[in-house]
Amino acid sequence: MLAIIDYGVGNIFSLYSSFKFIGEDVVLTNDKKIIDSCSHIILPGVGAFADAKRKLDESGMADVVKEQVKTGKPLMGICLGMQMLFDKSLEYGEHPGLGLIGGSVMPISDVIPSDLKIPHIGWNSLDFTRESKLFKYINNGDHVYFVHSFYAADCEKDTVAVSKYGAPLTAAVAKDNVYGCQFHPEKSGEVGLNILKAFCEL
Repeated sequence: MLAIIDYGVGNIFSLYSSFKFIGEDVVLTNDKKIIDSCSHIILPGVGAFADAKRKLDESGMADVVKEQVKTGKPLMGICLGMQMLFDKSLEYGEHPGLGLIGGSVMPISDVIPSDLKIPHIGWNSLDFTRESKLFKYINNGDHVYFVHSFYAADCEKDTVAVSKYGAPLTAAVAKDNVYGCQFHPEKSGEVGLNILKAFCEL
């Protein structure tokens, strides 16, 4: 069974529906005992980093997530959930992340041309930077759906895909049993569903 962490923030319904669609046994929960019994974990997230991280901390789920990762259980962060995997975010101040992947979350305005719109919204292609089991059912150049104004920086050694939007922006990361997608697999059609399927097979 797969657990989607429910901490009051996130694209939970569409994620839940996507896993059900591909035939996975999935639960929305903030119950540690249930999470302990699950084989895979999803950390969703939308909105502002500081608010989401505060809710994750206050719910007790930040510690639970870190404990689960230590057991070797596969974890995937999605969108803001991916950004919280990093050491810190510089979104309207400096805020600590979960520290599961080295790097910082920075404004995309620092690296893209000034004539490009922020947030980066819409379909964009994935350019693989190294092999990842997440991509076993998709192809380099396949398109996925993004909505973000900040990106993960200084994480090249753990980056497995980028997406070009005036500059190469981190699209997906992987470090041991920790994975992250800046894009929304649950909004990315068949490509996204195939990424979720591959994660469930880890």
